[in-house]
Amino acid sequence: MNLGTLDKKTAILGAVGVGVILLLRFVVLADRSPEVVAASESVPMAEKRLERLRQIAATVPGKEVLMKEASGELEAHEKGMLKAETSTQAQAQLQDMLHRLGQLNGIDIRGVEDQRMRVLGSDYGEAIVTVRFNCLIEQLVNLLAAVASQPELVATDQIQITGGPDKAKTIQVRLTLAGVVAKKLAQEKKAGSGL
Repeated sequence: MNLGTLDKKTAILGAVGVGVILLLRFVVLADRSPEVVAASESVPMAEKRLERLRQIAATVPGKEVLMKEASGELEAHEKGMLKAETSTQAQAQLQDMLHRLGQLNGIDIRGVEDQRMRVLGSDYGEAIVTVRFNCLIEQLVNLLAAVASQPELVATDQIQITGGPDKAKTIQVRLTLAGVVAKKLAQEKKAGSGL
């Protein structure tokens, strides 16, 4: 039997074709399913995972107690914040407090020199009022003690004292008082400030 060159080429191409088909079928396009983990290997791992979850679950009641304590402390501290709808109202509360405490100590605090708002940390704001007045040193000490005893979260931000030449020992005071407010009040835009 004599095979011609055409028949040899056809036979070689056929064999190569069958080889490519078998290669594609069993190697490239093979149905690969994930290996199944033996039951003896997965049980200890599952037990370890269960133990870890139980430890995490055991800490939840303690964390809830800590959260309640922290919330209670935060609520107690925030009771002293100035309650106001606008920044102007918060500043007016500070002015009223200064006027009221000044009258109780015999100091005439009339006008306001400056009013500002600024952000205080990441969650709060600060209303700031600056006033000028004349008084005796004893009156100033009593005023500052009265400010410190207020239930609101207020504090002296700045104080400048200048002595006078008179014999009554009257001093000139420039006092800046700051009170804690909600952060939204400190971020308020004032009307007409968009120039």
